[in-house]
Amino acid sequence: MTDSRGRIRGRLSRRAADAPAPEQPRQDDAGEVGQSIPFGVRLAAGWSWRLLLIGGVLAVVVFLIIQLRLIVIPIFVAVLIGALLVPFSGFLQHHRWPKWAAVTVAMLSALVVVGGLLALGISQIVRGRDELVAQSLVSWDRFREWLLEGPFHITEAQLNDWVDQIITSIQQDSSVLLSGALSLTSSFGHFLAGLLLALFATLFILIDGRGIWNWIVGIFPRRGRAAIDGAGKAGWATLQNFVKVQILVATIDAIGIGLGAFFLGVPLAVPIAILVFLGSFIPIVGAVATGALAVFVALIYNGPVIALIMLGIVLLVQQVEGHVLQPLIMGTAVKVHPLGVVVAVATGSLLAGIPGALFAVPVAAVLNVMILSVASGAWKNDSGPPATAARSPLWRTVPQRPGYKRGE
Repeated sequence: MTDSRGRIRGRLSRRAADAPAPEQPRQDDAGEVGQSIPFGVRLAAGWSWRLLLIGGVLAVVVFLIIQLRLIVIPIFVAVLIGALLVPFSGFLQHHRWPKWAAVTVAMLSALVVVGGLLALGISQIVRGRDELVAQSLVSWDRFREWLLEGPFHITEAQLNDWVDQIITSIQQDSSVLLSGALSLTSSFGHFLAGLLLALFATLFILIDGRGIWNWIVGIFPRRGRAAIDGAGKAGWATLQNFVKVQILVATIDAIGIGLGAFFLGVPLAVPIAILVFLGSFIPIVGAVATGALAVFVALIYNGPVIALIMLGIVLLVQQVEGHVLQPLIMGTAVKVHPLGVVVAVATGSLLAGIPGALFAVPVAAVLNVMILSVASGAWKNDSGPPATAARSPLWRTVPQRPGYKRGE
């Protein structure tokens, strides 16, 4: 028995000796190339393709927003108005107002305020249109006299030739003006459609804003709902602060410039104040445009001296806003550096014109707060909305099967 075992062991040892040695694992060419590349280059390459992917996704999102701007802009307007009216409606409901009454009063209040401002400004302009036309003609005569008798030594014939050239160019471009009028008509129709969409969206936000947000959260996977819900709450609070502070800043600008125009005897002080109030919602661009309009009206009606004083008042008000109100109030509300505000406004205006400049700061502020909220991990102690509240209607189309739970 022992001999047989020894023979078996000997055979196995001989077979093992005769068997070819296993090949050693060799590095392929890719591994050798990978080890030869410096770590910094590999790290930069890893970051590069990730940044390219993020940039591509952002580019697609921006492209879709621009293409769907006739829908996106009214929705953004509704969200801004809702951020202002939801606390007011909640305040009324907290004082035992019925929900339908609180929503109705909030909507009517917004419509009355905006409509009243526009009606007041338009009525002032219509009332003084005859004086405006007459004063414009007088100012043109003064300017024409200055050109003829001033240091440029322009002759009557040269001035008439320039006027004739302007009239001729206008007549030659009549087709462009006609197409522009048709485009204006189409834009007016789009404006009315967007206005109705904004009103309906604002109404639904007031009625069931929480339900709309829970439905949006329900689209995401269950594990990410707490983070999305926490970031959304933080962004909504920031948006509410932005709207309140922006109204305060716009009111201060309108009162300062309007009172300056009134005490200087500049006509149309009320329309100027209203335009300053509305233009202040577009950071930087709106203040410059409305201030230039106030100076132009003062120049036409009151002459260069009053126009220079009006320019000083506009600059003073804007300096107070830029160096006192913006850092102390707006900076605390939106938590965005002034340089970031300038870059956001410039980027928004480049991509989408005036609407882009209007929504650039609130969008940047909300995204900044939402990203910081997700990164901080403050949402980990919150389980998010209940499964029944955060259930998207999309889940209802999934068929039932054993072991399947809706909303997971």
